[in-house]
Amino acid sequence: MSGNPLILAIDEGTTSTRALVFDLSGSIVASEGAPLTQSYPQPGWVEHDASEIWARTLACVRTVADRVGAAHIAAIGITNQRETVVFWDRTTGEPLAPAIVWQDRRTAPMCDRFKAEGLEAEVQAKTGLLLDPYFSATKIAWALENWTSVRAAADAGTLALGTVDSYLLFRLTGGRVHATDATNAARTLLMDLATCQWDDGLIARFGIPRAALPEIVDSAGLLGETAILGRAIPVSGCAGDQQAATIGQGCLAHGQVKATYGTGTFVLAQAGATPPASANRLLSTVAWRLGGKAAYALEGSIFTAGSAVQWLRDGLGLIATAAETEALARSVPDNAGVHFVPALAGLGAPYWRSDVRGTITGLTGGATRAHLVRACLEAMSQQTADLFDAFAADGVRPAGVRVDGGMVANDWVCQDLADMLDLTVERPKIIETTAMGAAMLAGLGAGLFPSLESAQSMWTADRVFTPQLDAATRRNRREAWAHAIRQAMAA
Repeated sequence: MSGNPLILAIDEGTTSTRALVFDLSGSIVASEGAPLTQSYPQPGWVEHDASEIWARTLACVRTVADRVGAAHIAAIGITNQRETVVFWDRTTGEPLAPAIVWQDRRTAPMCDRFKAEGLEAEVQAKTGLLLDPYFSATKIAWALENWTSVRAAADAGTLALGTVDSYLLFRLTGGRVHATDATNAARTLLMDLATCQWDDGLIARFGIPRAALPEIVDSAGLLGETAILGRAIPVSGCAGDQQAATIGQGCLAHGQVKATYGTGTFVLAQAGATPPASANRLLSTVAWRLGGKAAYALEGSIFTAGSAVQWLRDGLGLIATAAETEALARSVPDNAGVHFVPALAGLGAPYWRSDVRGTITGLTGGATRAHLVRACLEAMSQQTADLFDAFAADGVRPAGVRVDGGMVANDWVCQDLADMLDLTVERPKIIETTAMGAAMLAGLGAGLFPSLESAQSMWTADRVFTPQLDAATRRNRREAWAHAIRQAMAA
């Protein structure tokens, strides 16, 4: 390596995969992205082609390495869409079946059956999660039951499976490493949250072959080495996208909260060294694991956020670009009584109703395109406020929230969040905090930072939004939203 060291972050998301190169000050010096194809073979089913994920990730990595010079890249970090499951042949690295995406709802009947058998209490006690198609274990069980290629590989002992991070790490290292970090393992329904190890009882309950699972490792350290850029480069950081965003936002102290607005919305509150317990259907999860010791977080997950705007654009043709939504929302004084509950993939926290579908209520002849767009954006704030009510009931009352993700480039959305949460909303200068978190972990794992706290210097603030809405208007809007939610759940 020559010159100033750089860190390459692979940010493999739901709709795209990207490679970003950071310097140690947190500036992005190169980036490249490519879209990922989502397939919908049946209503409620969502799949990826894992071969496409690898090919497009590899192309993006090589493109940015050519721009900055591979010799300058000192470390590589991975962050990824969580819960999505990949099935591949451990001898060839080739996928055996489609990857089942986190949004997929095909295992809802299986989850209902397990709930009826009383399994959810055990699952929540061990994993911090709830029985929902969102998580990985039922996806794996379904694939073993329904895809002969996966079942045959399991019987032959050649099946490798895991979340997307483990697949990328396997391919990056030429098949030498089959591992997953604790933040991703925490999203499978298979990991004991207290020990950060696979739980043999749950593995057996879901009928999953233990030998097919990856090893659980720390979020920073030497995870493996890759030679895809012509020289050995350490892969030294890994975290699921929401945990990476939490780190990238510098939310390292107990009680700090971040909210990410991408395909979905995910709110994480730091909870310290002990797994938190929620009485309000929030999730307990691993924030990171370093030196064998885990830090924990309380999480609320909303399945539809930016994907609702994408639906307005691609499904309805109401907008040509997502950027148009800000001007449209500002063009009307309110939503004219229109509410959009964007349960396009069911309702996540705190409701956990996989059967609920999206609804639009309050339509009259006076409703316009602008009102529907505004209602869509307002749903982001309202769903977030639902989560913050649950956080408050669990004793988490933050003084503010740091936001990131593509949607927060919209100033109207950020201001509406501040108004509905009655909290300050802080937006970072670089909103690519998911990739930045992966870079911070990789830098720590490669010895470029002495601690995670020192890596926090990569984060800088852009703008703070303060509440402007009066209490009566906020209360009226919350009550109207609650009515819309009840209508959606009763439909």
